[in-house]
Amino acid sequence: MTVILLRHGRSTANTAGVLAGRSGGVDLDEVGRNQASSIVERLAHVPTITAVVRSPLQRCAQTIGPLLGARQIEEMIDDRLVEVDYGSWTGRPIKELLREDLWKTVQQQPSAAVFPDGEGLAAVQSRAVAAVRELDAQFGGSDGGGVWVACSHGDVIKAVIADAMGMHLDSFQRIVVEPASISVIRYSSARPYVHTVNSTGAQPVVPVPPPAGTVAPTDTGDDAVIGGATGAA
Repeated sequence: MTVILLRHGRSTANTAGVLAGRSGGVDLDEVGRNQASSIVERLAHVPTITAVVRSPLQRCAQTIGPLLGARQIEEMIDDRLVEVDYGSWTGRPIKELLREDLWKTVQQQPSAAVFPDGEGLAAVQSRAVAAVRELDAQFGGSDGGGVWVACSHGDVIKAVIADAMGMHLDSFQRIVVEPASISVIRYSSARPYVHTVNSTGAQPVVPVPPPAGTVAPTDTGDDAVIGGATGAA
């Protein structure tokens, strides 16, 4: 089962240097709209997408709109993919937040960071990972070969990737997830496999299962290939 983690395109809050959080009315800017349109071509090599699930926020709806139209897929909304609740930090300029003591905690020990009147990053990881794993089991298909898309937000996606990599949340700031970037994780019975992180170019690597009844000559089931993958696929 493979999930394509798609961050929303560049928003007006991104360019204004404001922490948007869950604020309403945050649109994609012109660059973000172009990024949304380009996703159709960037995923054109993926033959079937079984589902598209998004955060309830407007910038995610706008990001997946062109893909939904091109693929004729009904969108689903899952509140667990929503942006971090930054509490009283919401709507404030980033340059102001740099002076807050909590900023250092967010950078150096994010597992201990709880935003004033908001939620903690550990709680964000818990609800996002639970959502992705549950949805992956639902949309993976009977053969486990399904590919689906989850459109969410930077810190949320970073938290999911950190879990898949077996990293402690305190290391998740080492992961970069840019607007409209694509990251790809395949969940198997043995472990998650991280295929792509922060791809902003054309057509990222997305594992597609071989035709039914065929087995690659180096097939090792869910085991990692000693010495590295052969590139046979």
